[in-house]
Parts: sequence; structure tokens; C-alpha cells
Amino acid sequence: MTEKSKLEKAFGYFDAYNSRDPNTEGWNGKTYPKELLYAMRMTDHLESFAQGSAEHIKLAARSQHIGRWEIPRNSYPMDKKGYLQWRNTLKFHHAKIADEFLVMVGYDDDTIQKVKALLLKKDLNRNPETQLLEDIICLVFVEFYLAEFADRHEDDKVIDILRKTMKKMSANAIEAVGHITLSSKISALIGKAAAEQEVP
Repeated sequence: MTEKSKLEKAFGYFDAYNSRDPNTEGWNGKTYPKELLYAMRMTDHLESFAQGSAEHIKLAARSQHIGRWEIPRNSYPMDKKGYLQWRNTLKFHHAKIADEFLVMVGYDDDTIQKVKALLLKKDLNRNPETQLLEDIICLVFVEFYLAEFADRHEDDKVIDILRKTMKKMSANAIEAVGHITLSSKISALIGKAAAEQEVP
């Protein structure tokens, strides 16, 4: 048996950590810790959307939400300002945990800093690698989490979120949405958001 690669070891640490998530989600007849399932979906989408991506991008995708349950949304004010504070705190939380495991695995400092920069969303819209990670995040949201979000909110709210999501996506990622199997309701909401995006 060959020795595991650094990537496999890092994924093992990330997945073991995310397996501690007390929140669960069912998928294809099996129950998973929520953030473990999210991490696997991120990896799957990265492989299908940008096969052959650099190792530090694969690491960032797999650790995108690592330990997310440890800082619940209600630990910050339930308004827009509180939401943004929560999201910013989460980014540093994910980067800190990933850093510790990457050091344990033996990654060089350059790789670790690249992973952390991606998790912190540095140079979004200017760095193609940060844009790629953002594209994967958005595609995973659309395929696996948008329907649930739409069930909990009014259509206008969903369309507004979709408009904001599309602004963060590259043209290739927006095109990839067309290859995702979605309900007629979700497809219609995406169509409305896209139409509003095109209005000058």
C-alpha cells in the first residue's frame, strides 16, 4: 500500500473535523454531518467545473466551511450588520483551522498562505483563483441549498439573493447553472433574477 499523499492526509483531517458537526443532512438515503457533506460537494463541483485545479485550490474548497457550526449565526445580531460580522469571523475561523492541519501534514508556507488567502476571499474579482472558489461556492449553493432557501423566503427575497449571487459569479459559472437539474420554480426564479440583471 502506498503512503497517502499530503492532499489525502489533509482531506482526512478536514473530514474528521467536519464529522463532528452535530447538524445532519440526508442525501441519497444516507445521513451525513452537514459540513462534511458540504465539503464533499465542494470537491465534486471543483472537479467537474475545473478539473486539474492546483492543489491549494482543492484544499481551500475542501475546508471552505470547516468548523462552521462552532460559530452559530445567532451569536451575532440578527440584522445585516450582524450577518456581515458573522461571515467575516467565520472566514478567519476556517482559515485558522485549515492552517493548523496543513502544518501538521507538512505543507510549505507558500501553499498554506495561498489556501488561507482563498478562504479569506482576498482579491475577489481580481484573483482568478479566488473567483474560481467563489464560483464553486455559488454552484454548490444553487444545486443543493437554493431550493430550501426558497421554501423559507418570499420570491422577491430569493430573486434579490440570486441577483447578488450572479454578480459574484463568472460567465462560465453562470453558464454551468444551465446544466444543473432544478425544479421549475427555481428555474423561473433564476430566470427572473437574470432578466433583472440585464436591465440597465
